[in-house]
Amino acid sequence: VQLQASGGGLVQAGGSLRLSCAASGRTLSTYVMGWFRQAPGKEREFVGASRWSGDNTYYADSVKGRFTISRDNAKNTVYLQMNSLKPEDTGVYYCAAGLAFTGWETESRYNYWGQGTQVTVSS
Repeated sequence: VQLQASGGGLVQAGGSLRLSCAASGRTLSTYVMGWFRQAPGKEREFVGASRWSGDNTYYADSVKGRFTISRDNAKNTVYLQMNSLKPEDTGVYYCAAGLAFTGWETESRYNYWGQGTQVTVSS
């Protein structure tokens, strides 16, 4: 499985961005798709995850109510819609895919990772 993340950029606080994670090499219908981010000087942290089927979604408290994960089955692509962005949302965002039933907030539960896309939120 190859994952290609895109859509990052520079946005003012309060603005929105939509990140994309295009998957190739395998159908991801049974996978959990996760999003993580890493701010400068900090460890990578969990943002949210969702089963490809969309029947179960889980978000970090810091983004709950502002970020939404969705998917386009025809394009084999998962999206992270980010609204009401804050400067503390700045970082490199990564998408990941895994088959674990639990522990979605843990990096080791994911088998495949995208290369990351930079999101910068200015105050």
